[in-house]
Parts: sequence; C-alpha cells; structure tokens
Amino acid sequence: MAQAVGKKTKESFFTGAFSSFSVDDISEAREFYGKTLGVEVSDNEEGGLELSFDDGSSVFIYPKDDHDPATFTVLNFQVDDIEDAVDELIDQGVTFEQYDGEMQTDEKGIFLGKENGKGPNIAWFKDPAGNFLSVIEN
Repeated sequence: MAQAVGKKTKESFFTGAFSSFSVDDISEAREFYGKTLGVEVSDNEEGGLELSFDDGSSVFIYPKDDHDPATFTVLNFQVDDIEDAVDELIDQGVTFEQYDGEMQTDEKGIFLGKENGKGPNIAWFKDPAGNFLSVIEN
C-alpha cells in the first residue's frame, strides 16, 4: 500500500529543504521580489538574496552572469484566493502569461483547473530575469 505524500516512513538524515535559482541582475530581483511581490527579502552573505515566508520556508536567489531563464516554473506562491492575488499583482504591474489549448487561461491569465477537474487554479508570470513563477490556489 502506498504511503501518503509527506508521511515519514523511516528516519531520515535530511533536516529540511529549500530551493534556489539564478537571476542576471540581483538588484532588479531585490526590487521585484521585495517591492512588487511584497516578499520579505534579505541579502545573503554569498551575494544573493533570501526570500523568507511566514511558514518558515525560504528560497535562495543568486546572481549568475550567464543566466538562462528557466523554461519551467521555479517558484509557486501559495494563495488562498487566486482571483484576489492576480488582481493585486496586476495592480503592481505584473503581467500574466496567456495560454491556449489544454491549459487555456482566462482573460487575466488564470488556468481554472479546479473548476474543470484538471488540477489546481494557477496563473504564471515571469520575474525580470525571465524565470517562470506562479500563484497557485490552496
């Protein structure tokens, strides 16, 4: 029988996990994540940025001269109400991606997966370095 996701099945030597990704301009990233998105941002001793969240999680962003934007979603921001989150981010100047076909988004850029039995409600956008991000409804 399969174990539930996240259920500990044996003792592990891992004490936690975090994610990281690169950007081409750390100052631009600080402005975007801190001011545009409203995330708590602090400078890291390695020359990057640390994004901190209320649940205790964090993400490390580091500068990379030959940065290539990720072609996949590097960071999902969990929200309680995707409509409110998208509206607020649009007011902050964020532009959401538009998709057709199987993952067709509405006029705001929201894929209504939950309503259609095709996954979560989610909307994708890019940071100034071209990395894909999303807001995803809990």
